Formats: sequence, C-alpha cells, structure tokens
Amino acid sequence: MSKTDNPRLVVSREHLREALKIFQFIRPYRTRFIFGLVLLFLSSTVFMVFPYIVGVMLDVAQGNAVMENLSLPTIGIILVGVLVFQGVVSYFRVMMFAHVSERSTADIRKALYHKLITLPMVFFEKSRVGELVSRLTNDVEKLYNTFYFILAEFIRQIILLVGGVIFLAWQTPKLAGVMLLTFPIIVVGAMIFGRYIRKLSKQRQNMLADSNTILDETLQSIQAVKAFTNEAFEMMRYRKANEEVVQVSLKYAGGRAIFAVFIITVLFGALFFVIWQGMVMVQSGEITAGQLISFVTFTAVIGGAIAGLGNFYSELVGAIGATERVREILNTPGETDERPGADRKAGRFSGDIVFDNILFEYPTRADMPVLKGVNLRIEPGSKVAIVGQSGAGKSTIMQLLLQFHQATGGEIRIDGNNILGYELESYRSNFAIVPQEVILFGGTIRENILYGNPKANEDEIIEAARQANAWDFIRSFPEGLETVVGERGIKLSGGQRQRIAIARAILRNPSILLLDEATSSLDAESEKVVQDALQHLMEGRTSIIIAHRLSTIRDVDQIYVLDSGHIVEQGTHDELSNRHDGIYSSLAKLQFELV
Repeated sequence: MSKTDNPRLVVSREHLREALKIFQFIRPYRTRFIFGLVLLFLSSTVFMVFPYIVGVMLDVAQGNAVMENLSLPTIGIILVGVLVFQGVVSYFRVMMFAHVSERSTADIRKALYHKLITLPMVFFEKSRVGELVSRLTNDVEKLYNTFYFILAEFIRQIILLVGGVIFLAWQTPKLAGVMLLTFPIIVVGAMIFGRYIRKLSKQRQNMLADSNTILDETLQSIQAVKAFTNEAFEMMRYRKANEEVVQVSLKYAGGRAIFAVFIITVLFGALFFVIWQGMVMVQSGEITAGQLISFVTFTAVIGGAIAGLGNFYSELVGAIGATERVREILNTPGETDERPGADRKAGRFSGDIVFDNILFEYPTRADMPVLKGVNLRIEPGSKVAIVGQSGAGKSTIMQLLLQFHQATGGEIRIDGNNILGYELESYRSNFAIVPQEVILFGGTIRENILYGNPKANEDEIIEAARQANAWDFIRSFPEGLETVVGERGIKLSGGQRQRIAIARAILRNPSILLLDEATSSLDAESEKVVQDALQHLMEGRTSIIIAHRLSTIRDVDQIYVLDSGHIVEQGTHDELSNRHDGIYSSLAKLQFELV
C-alpha cells in the first residue's frame, strides 16, 4: 500500500497543509469561488424549508394551521416561489463552481506540463511514462471532481446535517433526542459495514482482472503455448485463478447477504421505532401530525447527509493523495533550478570543444562508471567520429554535450568557457541531433521539419528538404508537405524518416551537429542517399559522429576510439587502420575484410 492510499493521510497536519497548497490555482478565481460558496449555503438552507412546508400543509389540511389565513393555495404559491428561487440559486452555484473548476484544473494541467518538459533527463530515467501520464490525467481529473463536485457536496452535507439537527431540536426536541441516540450510530455502523463490502468487491474485481490477464497473455502468446505444448499448464493456471475468483465472490455474496439483513432489521427497525415514538406523541397531543411528517422527512435528510459525508470523505482522501502526487512533480527542481548561476548567453558557437578529464556515471547506476577520465579536443568546423563497442560511452558523450546530464568530474568547455555557465536555452540552440532511431511527431511533414525552426518560411522549408534529399519523395505524395506521417512517423520508411530529421537539422542551422549512428539501421541504397544528405548538413559546422559502420567515417578529420570509458586511440582512418594491433584496425578488418 502506498502512502497516498493510507486512510491516516488526512489526519496528518503536514499532508493536509501540503494538500491545501493546491488551492493556489483557485486564487485567481476566488471571487467566483466565494460567491459559489455563498450560493451553496443559500441553496442548502432553502432546501431545509421543504420538509417544514410538507408538515405545515398537512396541518392546514387537517385544520391545525399554525398561522391564521394560511391556506393550501397560499402555501402552494409560497412553494412555487421557493422552488423558483432554489432553481435560480442552484443554476448560478453550479456555473460558479464549473467556471472555477474548469479554469483551475486547466491551469494545473498547464503547470504540470510545463514542469514536466523542463525537468532533467534523470527524472524521466527514474519514472515510468505511464505513471506520469496518469498524474497528468487521472490525478488532475480527481482534483477537477473535488473542485467541481466533491468539495461543494461535502460542505452541502455538513450544512444539511447541522441545519436538520438544529431544526429538529427546535421543533420537536424530545423526538429529536430519541433519534440522535439511535439513528446516527446505526448509520455509521452501516457505513463501516458498507466499506467492508466495497473492499471485498474491489478484491473480487482484482482477482477477476488477474484471471483475465492470464487469458490475454495466453491468447497473445498462443504460438508459444502450442510450441511448448503447455495447454494443460495454462488450463491449470486459468482454473486456479477462477477458483480464487469464486472463493472471493462467495465471501462477497455472504457479506452482502448479512448487510441486507442489517439494513432490514436494524436500520429500518430503528427508523420504525422513531416513527412509532412519534405516533405516540401525536396521539398524546405533544406534536401535530404535520410536525411528525416534517420530523420524518428531516430525519431522512440527516441520514442521507451522514451517509454522504462518509462517501465524500473517502473521495477527499483520494483527492489529497492525488494532490500530493501532483505537488510532488510541481516541487521537483527543473533543469534551470539546478543551475542557478548559469546566465551567460551562448550566442553562436565557433565549435571549439574540449573534454578535460571527464568522469561520469549515470545517477540510476551510480556503481557503474561510464567515462573514466576522457580527454579530447575538437577543432571548430572539424568532423570528428567516436567509435567503440556498445556500452563504451559514445552516446554518453553526446548527452553530456547536450547537458542532459552533468559530468561528475572534470570540465567540458566550448569556445573556452565551461558549458555549465551558459544559459541553457541559448546553449542548446547551437546543437542539432540526427539520432539512429528518428522519432517524428504524429503531424504533417511540414510540422516535423519546422520543429527545427518554427519561424522558418515556405522557401526555407523546401530548401532544407532539397538539401536533405527529401524533396523528391515529399513531392511525390499527393498532399506534399501536408502529408500526415502518423504516430512516430510510422507511415514513412526508415530512410524517409532520417531525411526528414536531416531537413529538420538543416533548418535549425546549428553550429554543432551530433550524428548518433544515423545510418546504421538503413539498407545500402537508403544509406547512400542519407549519407549524401549528411555531407550537405556537415558543411561549415563542427560535427561529431557516432558510427558502427566505419565506411561512413573514412573522410572525417579525426577518429577517437573509446574503450571501457577511456580514449585509447585517435587519428585518421588511414592512421588507425595501419596500427595492426589496434582496436580500430581490428574493427576495420572485420568490416572491410582487410588482410
């Protein structure tokens, strides 16, 4: 059980204080919120008039009017007026709370989204995307229900409960005493028993979900089931899960049966006892029949209010848990919060990059050093390749350059300055990356290319597509640049996606280009087209290439070989190939079949 599921959460002053901070999002709409609360009080108070009017009508009909000249037609007119007033007040109350809840929850969503996209990469490495999406949807929806419905109804039930008790104590104090000694205790008992029944119901649903999971897994992996002849095993597993469902279901049915007996015998017995006591008082003349009807109606209202308070209390507990999860994200330091002194505007870099004894291990794997004292120098405008076995730390170098992570030792300098001193947005505006697995957004080709520079015009988009060798296939589509690429670019081939990514990078016009194995997953024909596009892209800018295919880096100015977190070799392709005992030479022999 998580701490947010613990019922004791609400009695913690610290949790409650933290939960109330979410009301800062209501502050801009506090006038409407306060007005809504006033209308809520009015509508709840006016509602208390109806049970009283019912009793008065009965007394008037029997000739026991409490006021002279009070007739049934007069009461009818009063009742219509009260109903109209109640309707008008209720309408504006609902609209006030709707406005506050819609606006405030929209502000919460925007604040959460802004915070999420400005959090450091390590946050996303430690969090599951599904959980984050849940916080932005389910948790915020709980807060919406709290602002719009639960909070208002909780206050409403309190008003009805207090108002009803006060009215009964004023009108029929003796009978109210009898009711208060019996009825609330029984209602609270019914609530506790009902909670136990709901717990069994939830347990049954969980068991049923587990059995359905087995069914789903078996059908999705039916080939494996048949290939390993595990039909009997799966049948036993499903049968066991169903037997557990049956056991819990019978326990649930037994609880419901006992609960039904409790309602019929105890709850209704207490209600009839109070009514019987009221009849005795009517017979003795202590109260009128109308007062008894008012009393019974008020008692029903009070009972409903007590039950409602229990339900809304549980909802408020859940809302406080949702508040804590939302506040947890909002209170997480963002990238810029972790770099308070980084205010130097980057401008446009020349691309002089120095790695000075860089040490690094990922926060999620602190016991496994990745870089162990890396030293390298990249001249402005040069083309540099980094090669090495998988896990050697090649992609980590790019992540450090983009400041997705910070080195745990050493210093990275660009144009003579420590990169941690640069203002982050202007710093990253100097970079463009073409990754191995290009992820496009689900919109149009135009939107995906424009992602490199949202301010670019039509001619600049087309020119970028031409330089990326993408314009010919874009023109071949009936809708051209307006072609929808589908989720993650699924409607385009791998080579087409790569060229869209290159066009996006060209449009960005970076001073430093990062190519992360940009052609490793392509066939030979697509690789040639993409490689030609990359040559256009690398002209006149510092380029850092991570490559497995050594054929793509023959012409670079410098190659660094990374092994076990160290730079172990450096030189041109020809220089490194001629070192017969070197790592690069061994890789080249495997790929080029050199003797």
